[in-house]
Amino acid sequence: MQIKGTHAQARMTAGRRVAPASRAVTCLVARRQQMVNAAAVVAGTDWKSLAQEMDHKGPLEIMDSALKTFGGDVGIAFSGAEDVALIEYAHLTGRPYRVFSLDTGRLNPETYQLFDQVEKHYGIRIEYTFPEAQAVQDLVRAKGLYSFYTDGHTECCRVRKVQPLRKHLKGLKAWITGQRKDQSPGTRMEVPVVQVDPAFEGLATGPGSLIKYNPLSNATSQEVWNFIRVMNVPYNSLHDKGYVSIGCEPCTKAVLPNQAEREGRWWWEDAQAKECGLHSGNIKKADGTVEERTADRDLWVDGQVAALSKAQVQDIAAGKRDKDIVAVLYAPWCPFCQAMEGSWTELADSLKGSSVTVAKYQADTDKDFATEQLGLKTFPTIVFFPKGRSGFVKYPSERRDAETLRMWVRSMAGAI
Repeated sequence: MQIKGTHAQARMTAGRRVAPASRAVTCLVARRQQMVNAAAVVAGTDWKSLAQEMDHKGPLEIMDSALKTFGGDVGIAFSGAEDVALIEYAHLTGRPYRVFSLDTGRLNPETYQLFDQVEKHYGIRIEYTFPEAQAVQDLVRAKGLYSFYTDGHTECCRVRKVQPLRKHLKGLKAWITGQRKDQSPGTRMEVPVVQVDPAFEGLATGPGSLIKYNPLSNATSQEVWNFIRVMNVPYNSLHDKGYVSIGCEPCTKAVLPNQAEREGRWWWEDAQAKECGLHSGNIKKADGTVEERTADRDLWVDGQVAALSKAQVQDIAAGKRDKDIVAVLYAPWCPFCQAMEGSWTELADSLKGSSVTVAKYQADTDKDFATEQLGLKTFPTIVFFPKGRSGFVKYPSERRDAETLRMWVRSMAGAI
């Protein structure tokens, strides 16, 4: 028999039903024993070593370990998206489990419908957490309902999500999330299956007082969805409409095939967050004068990336090219140019000997020319020059990993 709640578990001891008058005492004893056991395990655990040890284990085993270790002091964070798989895994362990959700007040109707379906399907009650009414009222009265479209989502998320989450987690010793490494390449690639939470505090308060489990860390989106389908797990109907990562209604949209799933969140500010403005290299000195920022070194000095001179770029822009060329217009001091150094090198290495030349042009030395002739607006800018004709095509995405760049080049050049 699967027992889904601490109260149900406490009612059965030593193979007999507990009399109603003693149930409260039994539950209290069981609860205290859970707290003692959890505290003892936490005190003597090397979480980094445990993460390495469990890294090859499946989500079910990781979930079972979390529930066994912390009992009623661990909660599953459920956003109303594909992290519903976590609840199914918890259910399969046969152990008691708690589920909590952040109701920001801006969720999609489909998400609220899923909450109701999940409660009925698993026979549980979700612990809903809400933002402070006064904080929301102050924000909306001061900035309106959609201020995040102009000044970013950070403030709204802090009021509606982060603060309520922080408050709820202070009542737990551990929490379980649906984070995966493949959700947003570059920002979530380091997601251990278990860790000391670096951002939030738990019941004991203070740094290191909260443990975070990520049972789906090594799973792919396809694997999670195969599990959801096979197990007949209820899911958010927005997924049937092209939504992958689901958050608040104003900040969530469907994504196209092959887009990173979290590109459907806060999309209006993504490009700005991954580019340097043309004048970002200007440094204002104490005397009021401005000088150009310089870099300690150039980028792509060695290897397969071809360096273009201004004269060569002028010829290429005029249509003088006998093969396809993909070039990055860069500034050595730009951190986003520096961040793509590895992926651009990988692209050049993979296209060595092909019909496409992978090149670079340091555009910050003559920004007026690059702006007029090549449409430069920010660093880095990636352009493709088709062979045999004039004109160019600008790369439209902020994703700059080698595989995405390679797919785009192939779509432009054909067989290479």
